[in-house]
Amino acid sequence: MVSHARWKLARDEKVAQGIAEDPEVERRREEISLAFDLGQAVYDRRTALGISQTELARRAGMTQPQVSKLELGGTVPTVPLLARLARAMEAMFRMELFGSSIRVTFTDLDGPAPEEEARTEPPATEHAPASAAEAEADAGAERTAATG
Repeated sequence: MVSHARWKLARDEKVAQGIAEDPEVERRREEISLAFDLGQAVYDRRTALGISQTELARRAGMTQPQVSKLELGGTVPTVPLLARLARAMEAMFRMELFGSSIRVTFTDLDGPAPEEEARTEPPATEHAPASAAEAEADAGAERTAATG
């Protein structure tokens, strides 16, 4: 299995050499990157709470293997599952879109209101569709992934 960092490095090397990537491959890379970012956000919040995967699974009505797969970036969760996870982790889930960049976080409910947070943080992940048609196709795929 190729790690997240290795495929990103391989893609960057191809771009530097002027080798164009198939739009479908790029779309899939963006989907995988989103899955990793969502998994990392769940992991970060769970560990900040000091709870195990088993405890999170119990709270969210899942199994421990499902939590593990999610944290490893093996699946893109649906919106209802993200809502259950946010409740289970006593957190607010946020997905921020910055043009072609996406940032996902689970934040403490007692934290600052979204409008009070500084907007100077860099996005966690950058996604850049090659064309308007590809961006529209990505939007359709994301709606499908979000609704299950």
